[in-house]
Amino acid sequence: MKVFIKKISGARWVSSLLFLIALFVITGLVNPAFFSYSNIMACFNNSCVFMLLAIGISFTIMTGEIDVSIGAVMGLTAAIAGVIAQSNGSWLPMLGWAILVGAVTGCVNGIGVAVLKVPSLIFTLGTCGVVRGIVYIYSGGRTIENFSGSFTRFGNSTVGNTGIGVFFLMMIIIVAVLSVLLNTRRGKYFLAVGDNIGGATLVGIPATRVKFIAYVLSGIFAGISGIVFASKYGQITIIAGNGYEMSAVAACVLGGISLSGGLGNVIGAAIGGVIMSSISRLLVFLGFSSDYDNTITGVMLIAIVVIDALTQQRAVENARRERLLARASSHAVEKGL
Repeated sequence: MKVFIKKISGARWVSSLLFLIALFVITGLVNPAFFSYSNIMACFNNSCVFMLLAIGISFTIMTGEIDVSIGAVMGLTAAIAGVIAQSNGSWLPMLGWAILVGAVTGCVNGIGVAVLKVPSLIFTLGTCGVVRGIVYIYSGGRTIENFSGSFTRFGNSTVGNTGIGVFFLMMIIIVAVLSVLLNTRRGKYFLAVGDNIGGATLVGIPATRVKFIAYVLSGIFAGISGIVFASKYGQITIIAGNGYEMSAVAACVLGGISLSGGLGNVIGAAIGGVIMSSISRLLVFLGFSSDYDNTITGVMLIAIVVIDALTQQRAVENARRERLLARASSHAVEKGL
């Protein structure tokens, strides 16, 4: 039991959870009206889109890469889901299109970054532009709305009288399953590649394939998030998902995932998604306008990136110091000192 407690307390996502709790507590102390079950559950229920995006991009970040096309992929699949919902279509074709669009985009990114070795930021930025163009062509430059009532009702439905959203419950299950899978031998390949791609290759880990799979998973999760977005918000503009990729990156870093790769897990990404999606609601209760959303998101992203870089630099210096001390001690023993 002590070993388990020590392991949990040392996990990077625990700090993220404590930060989320602190945000809620501070908001509640400033405005006691926030301290209601419905308000707190609303923060979790409204976080599903960001959680999906953060979980998806976490795979690429853990391998040391980035994917800035996920917001555009989300916008495209949301538009497709919206058109299907206008004719009262079923969820199955929506899910099929979401997985197809996400997987195809992920394959393109995977080939460009993992196989052709193009810098991930540049390549996925190009992919983002292409997908954005497709969104505009598909929607005809118009907002897609007037969905069937059952589609939007499901997006905001809860499990009985618990107040827990159906989508959020699904997210809990997804995070639990992925956490188990990522703790398997093959699941740890993502972190191994991000930590030391050369060393991972030497021990037989297929680094190129791992990065390719990471991009496919990132695309699929972005695609599925589009369905959730359409169901929850009921209308899709041509810029839907614009800027969401940066919030997803910030969510991952807030969740303890290192931008240099090799550290983190999906639990942290999910918690970070809750934090990023809750900012707007918390600002309202703190008496600020939601116009500050982008500014605060940008400041948080800069701050956590700087902190992450400093933390990584300190870890490298400590490791180098330990190696030097070990060599000095070994040398002293050989000399009989």
